[in-house]
Amino acid sequence: MVKLHVFSSSVVRLLLVAAVPIASVSGLSAQSRLDAYIISGLDSNQSIRQQDFLFEKSVLQLREAKTMFLPNVAFSTTYTKAAGGRTIDFPTGDLLNGAYATLNQLTGSKTFPQLKNERILLNPDNFYDAKFRTSLPILNAELIYNKRIKQQQVALQKTEVLLYKRELVKEIKTAYYTYLKAVNAMKIYESSARLVEENQRINDALYKNGKVNRTATLRSRNEVSKIAAALTAATQNAVSARNYFNFLLNRPLTDSILEDTILQLPAQDYLPGNDVINREELTKLKIGQDINTNLTGLAKSYLIPKIGTYVDLGSQAFDWKFDNHSRYYFWGVSLEWNVFSFGRNSNKIKQTIIDRQAITSQTSYVQQQLFTELSVRRNEMENTIAQYKAAQFQLATSQTYYSDILKLYKQGTALYIELLDAQTQWIDAQLHANIALFDAWIAATAVERANATFKIQ
Repeated sequence: MVKLHVFSSSVVRLLLVAAVPIASVSGLSAQSRLDAYIISGLDSNQSIRQQDFLFEKSVLQLREAKTMFLPNVAFSTTYTKAAGGRTIDFPTGDLLNGAYATLNQLTGSKTFPQLKNERILLNPDNFYDAKFRTSLPILNAELIYNKRIKQQQVALQKTEVLLYKRELVKEIKTAYYTYLKAVNAMKIYESSARLVEENQRINDALYKNGKVNRTATLRSRNEVSKIAAALTAATQNAVSARNYFNFLLNRPLTDSILEDTILQLPAQDYLPGNDVINREELTKLKIGQDINTNLTGLAKSYLIPKIGTYVDLGSQAFDWKFDNHSRYYFWGVSLEWNVFSFGRNSNKIKQTIIDRQAITSQTSYVQQQLFTELSVRRNEMENTIAQYKAAQFQLATSQTYYSDILKLYKQGTALYIELLDAQTQWIDAQLHANIALFDAWIAATAVERANATFKIQ
C-alpha cells in the first residue's frame, strides 16, 4: 500500500505540471516578442525589399515626369564637307561684264575686271553649325496627364507594398502560433513520457511483489514506446515550424525563437470592425479607376493644341570661322494641333471607357469576395472558440475522471487498463486544448487579415 501511495503522489504531480500551461488563466500578454519579430520580418523580408525597389522606381518616374515641364537645354553641332550635287547658276558675268567694260572705256582704265558666271553648290562645303537650343513647353495636355498618372502609379505601388506587408504579418503570426502550438505539444508529450516511465517503474515493482499480473507491465512498456514515438514526431513538427518562421524573418533556420506566454483566447475586442474598407485590394482598384480616368483624358488631349517655345544660341560659318558675323540667335514659338487622324484617337477613348467598365465590374466582384472571406474567417474563429471551450470542459472532466480511477486503483477495485484509459483521455484532452487555443489565435489572425485591422507602421 505504501508503493501505491508513492505512485499516486507522483502521478498527480506530473499530470498537474502537464496541465498547467493549458489550464492556467491570466490576462492577455502584450506579445511584445511577436511584435518585435513582426518588425524584424518587415525590415528583412526579401519580397518586401523587392517591392520597395519597385516603389523607389515609381517615385523616380514621377520625378522624371515633373522635369518635362522645365526648360531643356541641348547642345548640337554639325559639320559638312561636300562636292558635287545640285547647283545654282548665277550669271554674274552676263549681268555685270557689259557695264564694267563701258566703265573701263569711260575711265580709260581697267579698274573693273571681267567676271565669270558663277555655279554655286547647294550642299555647303566645309561648313559648321554649332548651337545651344533651349526649349520649354507652354501648353501640353499630354505632359499634364502623364504626370497625374505617374503620381497615381506611385500610390499604387505604395499600396502594393502595404499589401505585401499585411500578408507577411499574417504569415509571421500564423507561423509563430503554429510554432508555439508545436512546442507546447512537445512539452505535453515530455511530461507524459515522464508519467508513463513512472508508471512502468511502479508496475514493474508491483509485478515483482505479485500485486499485478504481467499484462500491466507489458501495457506500461507499450505506452512508453508510444509516447516516445509521439514525442519524436512532435519535436520534428516544432523544428519544422521553427525553420519556417525563421525563413519568413530571413534568419538562419536554426535560430532559437523567444516565446510569448499565451494562456487564453484573444479578447472579443481584439478584432474591431466588420467591413473590408481598409483592404489594399480595394484601394488598388480605386487607384486603377483614377488612372483610367486620366488615361481617358490623355486620349482626349489631342483636342488641345501643343504650344512651346525655343531659342537657339550658336555660330555657323565656313572654314571654322568664329566672329560677330558667325554668331547668331534664333527664337521661335511652335504650335502643333492634331486635326485629323482617321479615328485613331476616338478608338483610344473607347478603349479607356471599356477598361473603366471592366474595373467597375471587378471592384464589385472583389468587394463581395472580400466580404465573403471575412464572413468565413469569422465563422471559423467562432468555431475554434467553441472547440476550445469544449476542450477545456473535456480537460476538466478527464482530470476528474483520472483522479477517481486512480483512487479506485489504489484501493485495488479498478484494473490498470481502466487507469490507462483515463490517463490517455487526460493526455489527449491536454493536446486538444493546446491545439484549440492556438487554432483560435490563428483564426483571429485570419480575421485580422480579412478586415485589414493590423496597423502597419
